[in-house]
Amino acid sequence: MKGHGGGARPVHVAVLTGYGLNCDHETAHAFHLVGGIPYRVHINDLIARRRCLEDYDILVLDGGFSWADDHGAGVLEAARLKHNLADALQTFIDAGKLILGICNGFQALVNLGFLPGFDGDHGKKLVALTCNDCGNFRDDWVHLTVNPETPCVFTRGMTGLELPVRHGEGKFIASDEVMNRLDGQGQIVLRYATAKGVTAKGLFPDNPNGSLDDIAGICDPSGRIFGLMPHPEAFNHWTNHPNWTVMKVLSKRRGQNWRPEPTPAMKVFENAVTYMQRRE
Repeated sequence: MKGHGGGARPVHVAVLTGYGLNCDHETAHAFHLVGGIPYRVHINDLIARRRCLEDYDILVLDGGFSWADDHGAGVLEAARLKHNLADALQTFIDAGKLILGICNGFQALVNLGFLPGFDGDHGKKLVALTCNDCGNFRDDWVHLTVNPETPCVFTRGMTGLELPVRHGEGKFIASDEVMNRLDGQGQIVLRYATAKGVTAKGLFPDNPNGSLDDIAGICDPSGRIFGLMPHPEAFNHWTNHPNWTVMKVLSKRRGQNWRPEPTPAMKVFENAVTYMQRRE
């Protein structure tokens, strides 16, 4: 796990807080673990220019229930960002920086039109995240496959992982035309899968919400804007996993070293920090 030393360029991360967002501490901690310098930034401080978006390298729209999911998950957060920070956000994107949206943040990115971002258009809503097919909130762990052909910065070197989900509106939908383009351009980053690493084919509970083509996360064509429904920040230590004690015993019986960290999920954050450190 990376530290803050070694002469590497400091990477400053803005993790949004306020109005029902509640995963900011875990998300900031995850970036800290991989050598980033996280700041929990209230959305009002950005709007009032008490904090400047240009001072950060990575922006994270984290999970929670922004504005109590009134009018739909992520709708009001997207509206507030669009009507107050549209120019600053576009400048941030044009500067080659990174944006990560987790769960509620993914919903906000979709409502903003930042994803899928075809042809560099970050203002057109083409996809949606709507109510789970099961009809209720899902709080569970899921298996995921990672598309090896994706340009996504955050998942480089990854093939699959297991993460928790906790959402009521996670079903990804889009027109056939948009779905085909997402697939053809490698923008489908994560898909829900079985424990054997085979895509879920829409079957519950491996696919917890009924997402088309088992989509759990997408990126824009540049790979620098990434949104996903599962929570990588919630797997920042092996003891977060519900079966960690079993995994520990089985490792010892097999004569393997039990390594409590880092978890596979931390690669998402490490990739982001490394990308910005290496960027000119």
